[in-house]
Amino acid sequence: MTTQRRSFSFLVNPASGGGAAPEAVVPVAQQLRSAGATVDVTYSPGPKAMDALVEAAIARGDVVVSVGGDGMLSSLAGAVSLRGGTLGLLPAGRGNDFARMLGIPDDPAAQAQLLLDGAVRRVDLLSFAAPGAAERRVAGSVYSGVDARAAEIVDQTHWLPKKLQYPYAALRALATYQPARYRVTVDGETREYDAANVVVANSGYYGKGMHIAPAAVLDDGLLDVVVIEAASKLALMRSLPKVYDGGHIVLDEVTVLTGRRVEVAADARRGQVPVGGDGEALGSLPGLSESPAVVEVLPGALAVIA
Repeated sequence: MTTQRRSFSFLVNPASGGGAAPEAVVPVAQQLRSAGATVDVTYSPGPKAMDALVEAAIARGDVVVSVGGDGMLSSLAGAVSLRGGTLGLLPAGRGNDFARMLGIPDDPAAQAQLLLDGAVRRVDLLSFAAPGAAERRVAGSVYSGVDARAAEIVDQTHWLPKKLQYPYAALRALATYQPARYRVTVDGETREYDAANVVVANSGYYGKGMHIAPAAVLDDGLLDVVVIEAASKLALMRSLPKVYDGGHIVLDEVTVLTGRRVEVAADARRGQVPVGGDGEALGSLPGLSESPAVVEVLPGALAVIA
């Protein structure tokens, strides 16, 4: 795809980043148009309409540009990959962790230049399937336990400044957590843990810059599985800063596994263990007596400008 031939369909989540997404579009769209590119901007009417918008954009030969956070990106990444299109990113959410992993610049001029003449690379996606639910494609990671609870809390903290939302949610989730009994099977090898959370990662980052899986690579065809075993609430809170630089992986209670297919089930002390992906709730993990949830890597499933 050459610069002269690129045209763009911006799909905007107007709620992303506390309303920052619409403002992020204007300078980038202006620069693309000034460079002679065709730019169409659509404000998302909701997830049910997304597939039709993606299908129409790809049929026109457009690059589909996700304008919003990781949840918006993930919903578009699956649709674009299934139709063989190309995705661009304009990060405008609270986390922007997949964009961070790809090295997408913050400056609007640099973002426009990247969209115009940046290379198209192929990266992996995750497939998440739970009993009785349709398959979901996820870009960054699937996480369960404390992390999923923290993601739920983030959605309730719009009253806080953006930079404080994730740390506040993490501490609040840790303050009320109860460990669960997990069964984790990686490429056929099964282990059990009493754990605070289990993360199946394609990208190294989540939670607004937490380097949860420092060894993760977007195009290696492998998943990094990070298990944080049960510890005291105080110990987990004290170790939280280590997650930002990846230092947590040397702790005794942290296990890192790699593989291509991961099965996860868990029994909570009360209720069920929540699970999420890229900032979006995915329900609850099956119990140990049920068929597990399955996360698989989809090698090179997505073409993205980066």
